[in-house]
Order: sequence, then C-alpha cells, then structure tokens
Amino acid sequence: MSISVPEEPRAVRVEIADGDLVVHLEDGRAVHVPLEWFPRLSEASTEDLADWRLVGHGVGIHWPKLDEDLSVRGLLAPARADQRRSG
Repeated sequence: MSISVPEEPRAVRVEIADGDLVVHLEDGRAVHVPLEWFPRLSEASTEDLADWRLVGHGVGIHWPKLDEDLSVRGLLAPARADQRRSG
C-alpha cells in the first residue's frame, strides 16, 4: 500500500476563529495557528483580515491591504515570527 503526498500543500479557504488563523487545505486538513504569531494580522481590522487572496494556486495567502504573505508550507512547520526574524 502506498500513500500519495502532494508535492506542495494547497489552501482552499482561510478564516479567523477564536484568535487563530485557520487555513483549510485541499486534502481536508485544517491548520490552526495563533494570530499573535503574525503582528500585521493580529493588529488588523476584521475587514482587512477578511480581504485575503490565495496565490500560486493555493500555496500561499496574500492580504493586499496589509502587505502580508504567508506560505502554506510554512504554516505546516511553523517557527514563531519573532524566531524567524532573529535567525
């Protein structure tokens, strides 16, 4: 028996719930990460958070008004935003 794993995880939908960024993937998984990991997102208005776009056929998420981009792969193997900057 073999299990096929997609080359690149892809998002199909994004939502904000209970202080988390929730990214729904095409394979049925949902990734929950705290908004506080992303200062631009955690400080944004509800309206600006709702204005997102999938990029690269779902491999990334872009918030145009916030100038914020996140990769789905990065969300699956997260390092806190402050750790990323200091490394």
